[in-house]
Amino acid sequence: MIRFTNVWPRLAVQDLARTIAFYRDVLGFDVGLLWPDESSPTFTVLGRDDVQLQFYVLARDSPSGSNRAAAAGEGVINIETSDVRALHAALVGQVPVEWGPEVYTYGRREFAVRDPSGYLVIFTEESRDDPTEDEP
Repeated sequence: MIRFTNVWPRLAVQDLARTIAFYRDVLGFDVGLLWPDESSPTFTVLGRDDVQLQFYVLARDSPSGSNRAAAAGEGVINIETSDVRALHAALVGQVPVEWGPEVYTYGRREFAVRDPSGYLVIFTEESRDDPTEDEP
């Protein structure tokens, strides 16, 4: 059977510079690519450890003439991490925490923040601790 080995989400943003600054300066991602050039990029690949995220500037008007700008920020990014509590402690005061950390009935400890585009970024790890919440 064919295995899927990785996923690199490509997400629309309205302000690429703010997005890059958040993921680089707050979450510790490295900038792997700026395209078409470093002075005025419209696309970037950001990476940290085994996680890669791609962001692009959402065109105001698509070829069909419809405005798709509302699509930016509509989504959730789940990032598995090795220590949710330590990451939470490191981020408190740098970025507002939406909720958590909590342990859920499905065996995950999680907390969430929002990036500058409005995407909910959930940090998650497996936990055998008793649940503190039923569901997020």
